[in-house]
Amino acid sequence: MNVRVLGRMTGDGSDFPDPAAAPPEGLLAVGGDLSPARLVAAYMRGIFPWYDRGTPILWWSPDPRCALLPGNLHVSRSLARRIRSDTFEISFDKAFALVIRRCAATPRPGQRGTWLVPAMIDAYEALHRLGIAHSAEAWQGGRLVGGVYGVALGGVFYGESMFHLADDASKVAFTWLAAWLREAGCTLIDCQQTTPHMVRFGAVELPRPEFLARLAEGLRGALRLADGREARCPDVSGLPARGATSAAEVPWAAGQDAKPAGHWRVPAGFRPSW
Repeated sequence: MNVRVLGRMTGDGSDFPDPAAAPPEGLLAVGGDLSPARLVAAYMRGIFPWYDRGTPILWWSPDPRCALLPGNLHVSRSLARRIRSDTFEISFDKAFALVIRRCAATPRPGQRGTWLVPAMIDAYEALHRLGIAHSAEAWQGGRLVGGVYGVALGGVFYGESMFHLADDASKVAFTWLAAWLREAGCTLIDCQQTTPHMVRFGAVELPRPEFLARLAEGLRGALRLADGREARCPDVSGLPARGATSAAEVPWAAGQDAKPAGHWRVPAGFRPSW
């Protein structure tokens, strides 16, 4: 595959090339770091990191882009029956560290290893401590058997990875998460790569210009949390360059009354619908 690299990262994240200029394969830039400031700057531009152990950090913005509009969530009859059976107990942000490590340990067809190298795990755990990265978990008999994690900014959720140790566990966790995100005001779920799994949920391939336009609109929105607060985009300029301790440190968008989102929880009485 002949891929042009449009830029080498050296600064704080403001030096990303324009994603609209990336080739269809999506490789946009190489280098930099995985600090909260750079990661959030990347996601807000429609760029995500994806690389293997032993290689530099690679930054991507493919065209087309797989995305799910929450209002188009599709649930098959068999999955709907599984959800109604209450086979799994669902939680949000109860075991983020365990979810991301299970995702890293899950073999993927066509992949020799995992892109979730230790540096990536550390980076997303830092975002989780800041209330920016979140997880949904499926439990069975007190055992974690499935989950999904990703990044939330404004009214956009960026799905990163999922795993399952029991049939349908990750599907049920994702359905709960997607249904709640829709009710909370999410307008776009970025699936990054097109997979049959996400297409069955109703995801479609968007041309890059349309994806970036929907992304910009979604970032201006907010998620309505279970306690009545609104979670909006943070001010990237004030995010930590290295690590983070808690959501209380996140400088949220200037002029907004919203407070840091912290960790999510499933609203009392919530049941997914589609």
